Amino acid sequence: QVHLVESGGGLVQAGGSLRLSCAAAGSISSISAMAWYRQAPGKQREWVATITDGVRTKYGRSVKGRFTISRDNAKNTVYLQMNSLKPEDTAEYYCAADDYGLGFELGSWGQGTQVIVSS
Repeated sequence: QVHLVESGGGLVQAGGSLRLSCAAAGSISSISAMAWYRQAPGKQREWVATITDGVRTKYGRSVKGRFTISRDNAKNTVYLQMNSLKPEDTAEYYCAADDYGLGFELGSWGQGTQVIVSS
């Protein structure tokens, strides 16, 4: 499994932007799918976005059109550009890797980075 470290979280006003990074201690070039999830206090973890084979992207309904997932295999890093942030985007954001092609639940996860959006 690959070790993942998220960064870039913080406090931002509604309408603002943040870019999260997920740096891998190891190559991610062989990992087809990478994803971002989030968990708000008192709520279940929610899938945010997935990038597959470096080009195919999918987004959760609540973030589609506002968030963009991307990856740079040369830097072993996955990004989540978050625009037009809303207070309901407040959560701990986690990066995940589908190391074995068996789904993210069985793959690597980072420790999370906190995003707080003030109204």
